[in-house]
Amino acid sequence: MTLRKCLFWCHLTAGVSAGIVIFIMSVTGALLTYERQIIAWADTHQYSAPPPSAGAPRLPMEAIIASAYDAEPSTAFTTVVVRADTSAPVGLRSGQRMLYVNPYTAEVMGDGSPAVRRFFRLVTDWHRTLALAWERRAIGRAITGACNFVFLFIVASGFYLWWPRTWTRRHLRSLTMFSSSARGKARDFNWHNVIGFWSAIPLFVIVLGSLVISYPWATDMVYRIVGEAPPVRQRPATPAGGASGAVRGQNAGAARQPDGNGPGRGGPRRPPEGIGALWARAERQVPGWRSISFSLPRAADAPLVFTIDEGTGGQPQKRATLTLNRATAEVVRWEPFASLSPGRQIRSWLRFAHTGEVYGLVGQTIAGLVSLGASVLVYTGLLLAFRRLLAWRVRVRNARRAAVATSPPSSLTGSIDVGV
Repeated sequence: MTLRKCLFWCHLTAGVSAGIVIFIMSVTGALLTYERQIIAWADTHQYSAPPPSAGAPRLPMEAIIASAYDAEPSTAFTTVVVRADTSAPVGLRSGQRMLYVNPYTAEVMGDGSPAVRRFFRLVTDWHRTLALAWERRAIGRAITGACNFVFLFIVASGFYLWWPRTWTRRHLRSLTMFSSSARGKARDFNWHNVIGFWSAIPLFVIVLGSLVISYPWATDMVYRIVGEAPPVRQRPATPAGGASGAVRGQNAGAARQPDGNGPGRGGPRRPPEGIGALWARAERQVPGWRSISFSLPRAADAPLVFTIDEGTGGQPQKRATLTLNRATAEVVRWEPFASLSPGRQIRSWLRFAHTGEVYGLVGQTIAGLVSLGASVLVYTGLLLAFRRLLAWRVRVRNARRAAVATSPPSSLTGSIDVGV
């Protein structure tokens, strides 16, 4: 058996084995193409907060946060998100929920769109874990992770199998352009090859990015390739006495609750002290910022960490982290993308190359089209495999009939014929 034939059968077997899961991940990936933009529009299109007069400043950040605390005394807000758009409300996040406040009047305007968020959360669950129940999500992640690995092999082997043995114009045209006259098997073959050709490189990058999301060893490999030590991962603490998984989850959730001075339950509800001066310092750090977010600290002496974004939200090369001293507003740490180690830069790039967001709206569109194309690749690939199986069964049946027709009649058969 030649290498090409061996690779073809491996390619076919892998596609048939993982095809259904890959199809689900491809379709859901296409649905998630513009998730960030759709959620932002659905959340805020009804909550426009224009300034009362030209050049009117926003209220102090303390007043905005205090208004949300007063309106939602039992909600544990964790993050504040401010956009540069003067008509955009300030958002306070609590889990999957986002509450919006008018930055000029401190009026609590309402929640974001729960229906849209639920839809994308469901699509994301199918994409990552096949929407399995909470206690079985680890199984779902293992399945999708393994199928991503198989998909990477399918893409790479498909590119090799596609590579023309003879470079003729007619042959190249049949592999790179759709044929309107093709029908049946010829149509499936044409679609499979054309879509595979145009999506091979971006699809390879997208699937490669999924591996560093699915497997810690893939992330570690990124660091080791550039000669860096992989980051040390913290394991969740196990309660004494060997608690069950459910109890460990409850304890972990309790451990994450903010203290009495923060936005947690059971303590004073007030904004972090000095947040106004810290916010003003963060604004000056990057004059062209498009959004700034910061986590509400749990401890009174904890530094305040701002994420300053000049891009669309999914472009790590346009995002930086600023850590300020709570008491003096001095810069404790400034981490733009260029200051990160090569390993962290590549890891961040691969993470958002998976969604195409690293290249903005154009990259997202390409990723969405490629994901949609991948679903067609699975569909045509399974059809071609099914047609091959049917053709094989027909050949076997015809061979048996030919063998029976050419074999000499047995004595038993002859006696039966005579009797009849």
